[in-house]
Order: sequence, then structure tokens, then C-alpha cells
Amino acid sequence: MGKRILVQRRGRGSPTFRAKTHRRRGAVKYPPLALMNKRGYLTADIEDLMHDPGRGSPVAKLRLEGGETYLALVPEGSAIGQQLRIGPKAGIRAGYILPLGKIPEGTPVFNIESQPGDGGKFVRSSGTYATIVTHTRGKTTIRLPSGKTRTFNSTARATIGVVSGGGRPEKPFLKAGNKHKLRHAKGHTYPKVRGVAMNAVSHPHGGGAHQHPGGPTSIKRTAPPGQKVGLIAPKRTGRKKRG
Repeated sequence: MGKRILVQRRGRGSPTFRAKTHRRRGAVKYPPLALMNKRGYLTADIEDLMHDPGRGSPVAKLRLEGGETYLALVPEGSAIGQQLRIGPKAGIRAGYILPLGKIPEGTPVFNIESQPGDGGKFVRSSGTYATIVTHTRGKTTIRLPSGKTRTFNSTARATIGVVSGGGRPEKPFLKAGNKHKLRHAKGHTYPKVRGVAMNAVSHPHGGGAHQHPGGPTSIKRTAPPGQKVGLIAPKRTGRKKRG
């Protein structure tokens, strides 16, 4: 008698395979645009720097001058008690949040809004930053960490500096338990066992005297969950031809 293989169990969405999102600090985004005052900027104090499960960089708890609090990503070198500014007239300094059109070319930025007011979508990983390349009429071109350039609305906001937590991947895990906890916080499985190393009852590639899939590993898109393992609907297979 067979049993449900791992990909089928994951597809059911049981708590075993879900990320523990209830442990997270909350949404990390900029305050609404409507909070802006006549000075052209708001002041915010860093009340605390916290670890957010499933996130590589620390999260700062900021308190605005009106008493509202929100979570934000802060640059390297930030400290509790530091004061930041948010707005088009905030000035150019690490940690300040401004519209892209107000930031000079060549400045490193992070947590860039895709659309003005969405709170920040791009360049949020620890130790990363994007670079302002050029300004045109109503648009700002930015070089992302991947090396690609992308054009954003000049009124979209970004934070000046480099995301804190840089160098995090350089520390060795030393033991499998540490790697498991990191992956588990994001809802990923670790360790990941190869299908050919399993028994035939546990995986379509399992069984046999040698660790060999026993047939093609390409599978069609419409295959049922018990068969849908290996290369899912690949565009091409086999060795590439030279020339």
C-alpha cells in the first residue's frame, strides 16, 4: 500500500509545512502619505531594534512626533534613540526617507516603493542597496542589486543607505540544527532528501539497487500530485548543442 509523498503533503497546507507567521513583528512599511505636515518632513525616533523571525535584517520600531508607531528597515549604523526624518524636505542623510526625485544621483537607497504610498517593495534584504542612476521628467532610473536597471515614479519613497544586517550570510551555520531553524522560520523544509535516495513507496524516483530515477525526470504540467516531481514542464532537456 502506498502513501502520500512529500509534495502531496505540502500541497495540503497543513501546519507542518506553513511558516510561523504569527511570530513576526508586523508589516514593515512607510507611514501613509497623508501624515505629512507643512514643514515638508516628519521626525521619528528609533525606540527599539528587534529581530523579526524569517527576516535577515533587524526591524526598528519608530515613533513619529504625533505618537504613532510603525516598523521600518533602517540602515547600517543606526542606534536606539537616533532621530530620523521622513518627507521631501528631510535632507540627505543615512536613514532619512525621501521621494526618489529628491535624492541625488549616485546615492545608495533601499526599501523602494513600487508605487507611491505602497510602503516599500524593492531592496529589503540585509546588506543590500540600490543606486540612483539618473532623473528624467517624473521618472527615476535605479540600478538594483541584481545589476538590472528599473524606472520608478519620482514620487515613490526610498530610504537612504544600506540595509542593516550586512555580512549575515558570511557566518557559518556550524550544525544542521541552525540551518533547520532558519529554513523553518520561512516555511521551508530542511534537510531536503533526494527522490532517488528514497524508497519506491515514497517517491517516483525511489527504489532500486542504485540511486537512479529509472526513467525520464521530465513531467508534464498537468500531471497529478503523486507524479509531479522532477523537471516540471521543462522548456528543453538534454545537453546543449555546441555551435
